Amino acid sequence: MRAERISRWVIAIPMALLAVATIYPMVYAVNIALKDRREYVLDRLGVTTTFNIQNFVDAWNQANMGRYYLNSIIVTVASVVIILILASMAGYAISHLTFRGNRVMFLVILGTMMIPFQVIMVPFIKLMSDMGTINTYAGLIIAYVSQFLPFTVFFMASFYSGIPKEITEAARVDGNNLWGVWGRIMLPLGKPALLSMGILNALFCWNDILIALLVMQSPDQRTVMVGVSALRGQYPDNVPTYLAGVLLVVLPLVVVYLIFQRQITAGVTAGATKG
Repeated sequence: MRAERISRWVIAIPMALLAVATIYPMVYAVNIALKDRREYVLDRLGVTTTFNIQNFVDAWNQANMGRYYLNSIIVTVASVVIILILASMAGYAISHLTFRGNRVMFLVILGTMMIPFQVIMVPFIKLMSDMGTINTYAGLIIAYVSQFLPFTVFFMASFYSGIPKEITEAARVDGNNLWGVWGRIMLPLGKPALLSMGILNALFCWNDILIALLVMQSPDQRTVMVGVSALRGQYPDNVPTYLAGVLLVVLPLVVVYLIFQRQITAGVTAGATKG
């Protein structure tokens, strides 16, 4: 019993320190965002006594955050839907269908995951410019799909490979074609993995700065992360307002994660252990 208690403390103490290190930056940002400029200059580390909500109002109104939120929501939702549909189809084909080039296709997908975006950044933007998709929702959606699709395909193929082929074969015997098997069998069974990948890809798209900055070059077409980055230049000497803008951007991500954390963990675990 004593050894068991010691082992629990050995695990609990590092985990507690990790939790504090993770939560403290958020608490610090909230505390600074609620200070006015004078209180911040006089006492940066102390607990706020002013609770200045006006910082959030200024960050929202003067930085055009409403427009940036709309841009990010449109692009994120469209990108995630397209990624999930294509990844589910590709994952089903790679894991359950036999055709020439199946293995090669899977290896190519794995290979694309190993290429950093910075390596292909220049030709990528040149291609987007030639296509006339700069400063358009379609251009940024295409960019996100091309960047985040390979990992989702790999994950869905790993998840679907754990589903017995007898199930899909029985569905084919019952008269379903490939589309019927995918829509009636694979999609429902893949719901945990699809939910996890949907949330993770939404976070990837929402948090992105580099791709959005390159594709959406017009100020009115900025995403919310690019917009909040520009806040630092607008308020170089007003850190509370800048951090208020950062919190406005981060809040939806925190809420989404808190709501779906169990589904994310369950889906990722299932995808990692199957196949």
